[in-house]
Amino acid sequence: MNHQSSFLAAFILLLAGLMPVEAQVSPGDTELWFYRVWFNEKSGDTEDYFPEDLLSPAAIARREKYDIPLIEESDIPVSRQHIITLSRLGLGLRCTSRWLNTALFSAASPKDIEALEDYYFIDSIQLVRHPSDPVKKSYNKYGITVPLAGPVASDPRAPLNGTVLHQSGLTGRNVIIAVLDAGFAKADVIESLGPLRQRGGIIATRDFVNGTGHVYDYQSHGTSVLSILAGSLPGIINGTAPGADYLLLRTEDDDSEFPVEEDYWIAAAEYADSAGADIITSSLGYFIFDDHSMDYSFHDMNGDSPVITRGADMAASKGVLVVNSAGNERNKEWIRIIAPSDGDSVLCVGAIKFDLAISDFSSSGYSADGQVKPDVVAPGVAVPIQFEPGLWHSGSGTSFSCPVISGMCASLMQSVPRASPAEIIDALHRSSDRYNQPDSLYGYGLPDFLKALRLLEEKYTVMPSGTVTAGPNPFNSEISFWFRESPGHLGITVTGANGTKVMEMNYPVYVARSFRLGGLENLAQGIFFVKVSTGQKDRVFKMIRVSR
Repeated sequence: MNHQSSFLAAFILLLAGLMPVEAQVSPGDTELWFYRVWFNEKSGDTEDYFPEDLLSPAAIARREKYDIPLIEESDIPVSRQHIITLSRLGLGLRCTSRWLNTALFSAASPKDIEALEDYYFIDSIQLVRHPSDPVKKSYNKYGITVPLAGPVASDPRAPLNGTVLHQSGLTGRNVIIAVLDAGFAKADVIESLGPLRQRGGIIATRDFVNGTGHVYDYQSHGTSVLSILAGSLPGIINGTAPGADYLLLRTEDDDSEFPVEEDYWIAAAEYADSAGADIITSSLGYFIFDDHSMDYSFHDMNGDSPVITRGADMAASKGVLVVNSAGNERNKEWIRIIAPSDGDSVLCVGAIKFDLAISDFSSSGYSADGQVKPDVVAPGVAVPIQFEPGLWHSGSGTSFSCPVISGMCASLMQSVPRASPAEIIDALHRSSDRYNQPDSLYGYGLPDFLKALRLLEEKYTVMPSGTVTAGPNPFNSEISFWFRESPGHLGITVTGANGTKVMEMNYPVYVARSFRLGGLENLAQGIFFVKVSTGQKDRVFKMIRVSR
């Protein structure tokens, strides 16, 4: 783990310690009553906090990059005094949402909601879970997995024209992806995630259902998703963002289906924002519950009504790219997309087969308010995954097309870091094969990530007067290179003034119009010669390294 990751991990542990998730889950939790309390005020204002009080350096840098205010009213924590007041009434705090100004409480017996709503600081209270027999396990909303007997030829990156981005070294380096899921059983031992673990790429874990830091039990659905994102099994699994760093956040209770899971999801999204996540990928969604009086209707899928959708859109407003699966409902009674994929700032992903035909299960759009949903589609049938040591499977579901897209988005962020999430979504729309005639099954269609890269480069990549330029000069820890045209292939050699070669990199395929050469902070101060070799000609830059 590098120094930056170590610092971030330390901050996240501090952040977790400050989070008001104080109640510990016990075997009797299935017999508890859960209430979502909406407050009508906060006890502080933005002037009471410094950005460093609430956000990691990575989160501050992300907001500054996108010109987002560092502290808004929505960033102010829920009133501690209100929490204490309700705790004295026999309510145990589970988590809070500063964005929505809510708190989730549990109780051993039902509470008189009308009496509690008499408190001046309470706007409203909702029952979001009660004791019941488990139902979810009989309802498979996660998709289908089947064993694979040997190596497979299918690579979900290929139809997206994404392989060339990875060949160019655009694997998601310096991008943080938060995976919100039902659990990550055996993600700490399976072979395909070995490279990720060895480089310290899992920078934090947290279980929002149980209020602990351990996520390697419970469901293996998140493990399958993570293997698509970061897995590496030669000839079988090629991760879509193997260079990214990850937050593994459990928000789904696999034993039941109640709106309380929306609260866990939003708490995790706030945690991800504070910790500096660039992308939230979520292969979860909600519409019906074990208690049908709590169900959403399709009319509610309007980009605003579901609580989780409001949380997802708020995360997007903080500069986080939120990617969510469309759902596996088209061959069932519901048919349509599920929350939070109805959010107008959420990138909703449907599933196609490897022959590019829509799958029979991929939830259809549009949203209830007429948005084009899904936004895009990606391979989601027979996608290679791993969730058990020594074995591999294929997975079918929008749960598996979602990480294909979210992982490849990390490549775009690495190459064009100034592009905002909204601009990335727009580039994906415009690069998709049905952009001019979107529909309710494919949305804008299958995106071409190389075309999306070009669209973003047109806005943000420097156009040099010559073939290639480099800067800054003097440099400290990084040198950037800009090319008039994509070089096709790229070689970079760094040589000291005494002729000693100190660094060499070679990309037989290179498709981007910029390149950032990092890891130079340990070089001695002085003069270096940087040779840039492309398909056009070689160029040598005389560069001076200085310390800050």
